[in-house]
Amino acid sequence: MAVIRLTKEFSFEAAHALEGYDGPCREIHGHSYRFFVTVKGTPVTDPADPKCGMVMDFGVLKRIVNDEIVSRFDHALVLKASEAGEELYKVLSARFGNIIRVDYQPTCENMLTDFAARIAARLPEGVRLHALRLHETATSFAEWFADDNA
Repeated sequence: MAVIRLTKEFSFEAAHALEGYDGPCREIHGHSYRFFVTVKGTPVTDPADPKCGMVMDFGVLKRIVNDEIVSRFDHALVLKASEAGEELYKVLSARFGNIIRVDYQPTCENMLTDFAARIAARLPEGVRLHALRLHETATSFAEWFADDNA
């Protein structure tokens, strides 16, 4: 049976700041992220199964990504949790509610690694995460491939 790859696109708005960075991205700034999730697997072959011919239902993939990524990161400020940033977090969290603190510098590359772990853990049996692509801008993106991270 053929192995098939499925890709679904998502979008969300988020802000971040790169702590200690030596360029303009050290400032709080936002992006209109475009996020592509590709999974792979073998389509169901049982003709009695209503999902015959599907690797997985696109609706299930949408639910997983919305639960794990979009609903959490959309309109959020993502900051590295650190001792140096603790005072900033206290000030901002007193005024704003959707601040996500992560244990990594919130670069596009590190976010992909985080997103891959979150999504892979929720995929149905027989379906594997193949690739992720995260656009920060129309012309700048990072990619994650399972084969590179095995």
